[in-house]
Amino acid sequence: MDRPIERIGDVATIIQGDALTVLRGLPGESVDAVVTDPPYSSGGMTLTARQADPATKYQHGSTKLSYPAMLGDNKDQRSFTTWATLWLTECWRMARDGAPLLVFTDWRQLPSTTDAVQAAGWLWRGLVVWHKPSARPLLGEFRRDAEFLVYAVKRKANPATRNCLPGVLRHSVNPAEKVHLTGKPVALLRDLLAVTQPGGLVLDPFTGGGTTGMACMATGRRFLGVELSPEYHRIAADRIAAAHRDALTME
Repeated sequence: MDRPIERIGDVATIIQGDALTVLRGLPGESVDAVVTDPPYSSGGMTLTARQADPATKYQHGSTKLSYPAMLGDNKDQRSFTTWATLWLTECWRMARDGAPLLVFTDWRQLPSTTDAVQAAGWLWRGLVVWHKPSARPLLGEFRRDAEFLVYAVKRKANPATRNCLPGVLRHSVNPAEKVHLTGKPVALLRDLLAVTQPGGLVLDPFTGGGTTGMACMATGRRFLGVELSPEYHRIAADRIAAAHRDALTME
């Protein structure tokens, strides 16, 4: 079945569809890195809370912004692990030897994510911490002001840089720049791409608002994205195209 595909010159392709279905139709050993922020199916202490509307789970306080619907964020723990293993296995198949993998997760889903990464065949190399100074305080408890990236490689690491990269990255979320409920700062993604090969092809099976693609355009990488939501597919394509134009004007 034909799927909507947006191409931006020869530097970016964004495909609209279900990640697992689309990945299974793409060629093996064709990408140089995988950097992605999948739905966590998190945000609650109980199954009922986790299956609530993401707009309720992930926004707190009296002021709530409106975003297009976030799809695929209502799995329980076991189905999340199984699902993640399936798409991570396809990412492993598509990756070239030495390709790095970076997968966002939170504290609740960290064990499931590390299990899925290893079950899919990736060699787990460690964690990167995203410190969020804007996280809300918790009375009498430790502030939950970090999310994590599970870092792994296919078979054996092939370093893209001789620099020693930090294990903790500190970036605030700017609500004025967000187009997605769980959107990450572009500056954070730019820092993360330091572990990927310059000029290489970066795969993001959960493109969302297109942040990874925007960072690729700004740092001279190529981008291959997949997005389930037709609305976000359009938003991401527009933002990545704009980032590509901005990069060209800077040359």
